Amino acid sequence: MNPLKVSRLPVVVAAAGAAVLLFSAPAFAHVTVQPEGEAAKGGYAVIDFKVPNERDNASTTKLEVSFPTDHPLASVMPQPVDGWKVEVTRSKLDKPLEMHGEKITEAVSKVTWTADGKGIQPGYFQKFPLSVGQLPEDTDELVFKAIQTYSNKEVVRWIEVQQEGQEEPENPAPVLELSAATDGHHGGGSGDTASSDESTPDSGTAETAAASADSSDTTARVLGIVGIAVGVAGVAFGVLARRRRPSS
Repeated sequence: MNPLKVSRLPVVVAAAGAAVLLFSAPAFAHVTVQPEGEAAKGGYAVIDFKVPNERDNASTTKLEVSFPTDHPLASVMPQPVDGWKVEVTRSKLDKPLEMHGEKITEAVSKVTWTADGKGIQPGYFQKFPLSVGQLPEDTDELVFKAIQTYSNKEVVRWIEVQQEGQEEPENPAPVLELSAATDGHHGGGSGDTASSDESTPDSGTAETAAASADSSDTTARVLGIVGIAVGVAGVAFGVLARRRRPSS
């Protein structure tokens, strides 16, 4: 083999390995939003904004989340997060909302979290929970826009909206997927009715259950008797076989 080709082999292998790592490396993590459980249309939900730290030499010290103006949310309540202070900004609505028979003239337009201490350090992430509602019924998703600020004053804007049929943008905006509306999303009395039905079953259901239990018991007894008979027959067959075996 040509010595020159042999000397080039490690270089080629290394280059190929680097190319594989380059094209197979996962995309950088970004700010996302997910419900705890589900976010049903027309109902209320607890949602978490998940914020990773993508820098090695700085901490995340601030997060600003702007709420959609085309589907405003009247009720937004943050859950306290240790080491962070939170501010909820409300704005006047161009068109009032109607909720529980009352007109709502303003809604939350932005929520801002600011670190009291070190913030989100390199290699860590933080969740910021919110209770929100009433979720709209005329859309399948809510698009939020988030701004992440680092301790070195760097600002990353997660505001690019995903376009259908196109690749994910470099800095995608957090998107909350909404599930189908449920009958009980307004907190009606359906749960009480179900509880009442379960605690007082009708006589037909009780009779059916009793009949099923009797049938299962009878089947078990028959199978037990058949098993015993098969066992006795097997023993008898073995004894007869030994008696018929010629002596040596």
